Amino acid sequence: MNTYTVLLVDDEEEVIQVIIKKINWEWLGFSVIGYANNGVKALEMVEEFQPDVVMTDIKMPYMDGLELCKHIKAEWPATKILLFTGFDEFEYAKEAVHLEVEEYVLKPVNSVELTNVFIQMKEKLNQEISEKRNVETLQKYYLESLPLLQANFYSTLIEGRITEAELPKYLSDYQIAFSGPFFGCLVIYTSPSHVPEHMNPLLLSTAVQKQAEEYLGKKWQAKCISYLGNTVLIVQMKDEKKASELTDECDRFCRYAERIIGAVVTVGIGRVCENILDLPLSYDSAREAVSYRVIYGAPKAINIKEVAPREIGRSGPMTDGKLSNLFKAIRLSPAQEITEAAGAYLEHLSVSAKSLQQYHIAIMELVSGLYKFATNNNLDVEDCLGDMRKLYSRLLDLEPDVMGRWLTKMSLSFRDRLVSARSSSTQSFVSKAKEHVHSNYADEELSLDSICKILGVSNSYFSTIFKKETGNSFIGYLTEYRMEQASRQLIETDEKNYIIAKNVGYTDPNYFSYVFKRQFGVSPSKYRVEHTKK
Repeated sequence: MNTYTVLLVDDEEEVIQVIIKKINWEWLGFSVIGYANNGVKALEMVEEFQPDVVMTDIKMPYMDGLELCKHIKAEWPATKILLFTGFDEFEYAKEAVHLEVEEYVLKPVNSVELTNVFIQMKEKLNQEISEKRNVETLQKYYLESLPLLQANFYSTLIEGRITEAELPKYLSDYQIAFSGPFFGCLVIYTSPSHVPEHMNPLLLSTAVQKQAEEYLGKKWQAKCISYLGNTVLIVQMKDEKKASELTDECDRFCRYAERIIGAVVTVGIGRVCENILDLPLSYDSAREAVSYRVIYGAPKAINIKEVAPREIGRSGPMTDGKLSNLFKAIRLSPAQEITEAAGAYLEHLSVSAKSLQQYHIAIMELVSGLYKFATNNNLDVEDCLGDMRKLYSRLLDLEPDVMGRWLTKMSLSFRDRLVSARSSSTQSFVSKAKEHVHSNYADEELSLDSICKILGVSNSYFSTIFKKETGNSFIGYLTEYRMEQASRQLIETDEKNYIIAKNVGYTDPNYFSYVFKRQFGVSPSKYRVEHTKK
């Protein structure tokens, strides 16, 4: 039996406690994950826990229930909402209908009535989950999928086998519209290691594809296909800067897919291009982005431009697959796998080079490949490898075992330099964000959205990096810094509380007092008295 989560929101804590005690949640198939006494706190908890149901009062401080509903419906449309209030006013009810809430309940809340409401809610949730997990529906969808001609065209397009002369005819014959003006590829990888009971990996991937089309398709005018075991979406954007918004939406989709159908999903976002004939480049970089799940984890959306800005240069086709595998290991794998990849390349080299001339050519390709890799990743070529001609001459004289040790050492050195470059990049993001907070904490508009726009990254990537580097969320850090400045002003100045609130970015002095007390355990006035005495 499915157990669903509930978040209770009311500024009267005694009302929440009565609801918690009077309702047999376990029997109903629900669990209360927590409660909030205002809309702002509730919105933070919804983002963190993504409950199945939010039961909220309307009239609350800082953010009322209707405003909370608007945010939830905009960002987490699958979340069900119950409104309960003591204010039986038509405008509230009309607005509630407009927001598509599930139920509108008047206080005082009757336990029998509320139990019946949640019984109906459970049936609705069960039905939705059942529809999304129904094996027969998924099988039918998999067999019918996209029209064959269109799917074949999209596959051929991302493979780079469509010429500029052929393109208009294909688009006309297959009735395909690409309005753009910017395009990009998403590669959606569904982990075969995390498959719900009674469902095989193929059907799970099909379910993910269907949900991806529904979740992302309309807004991003996406063309969707199954390709090489993954789902690929060709998306369209009005502005290249929309890539950060797309990344955040894909990140929410990953968590949505895990919660609704039990799939662990990684979405790789490729490079943005202006010409659809450049989509092969976007597809390749999207596949590369998916590979970074070994570093950043899953479920998650990974934008190649954010996680590897130095590593997406296209060096041209690799003539040697083993060398390509070595470079991929350097970017993504631990030391042991890099050592094995270097050994596999040298073994392949000794087998394939049947003459001294062929061996010399292979060494030249190796040196050239190393230089291209260093250049594409913004590594200091001279510091890494020295003079190209001298290196080539030296390698020709090395015995196989010495050559093996040299290549392994060089590969591990490249890996360490890439790790250092990534670390410097993420630390730079965090440092810039902290500096911006220190200079602009008084700005009431300062938020996660605004700092990400300044840095030019998605909310999801920045939040992951900031939490990893500091152990705190950005909003948590901003709040703590504002409270630190407020506490100093309370002790060192005679300013009124509402002036200090404004000085640290709070236009509502009551909300400032609420946050301050949550941080320090006492009101601003009491804090001033206690610390002034000290």
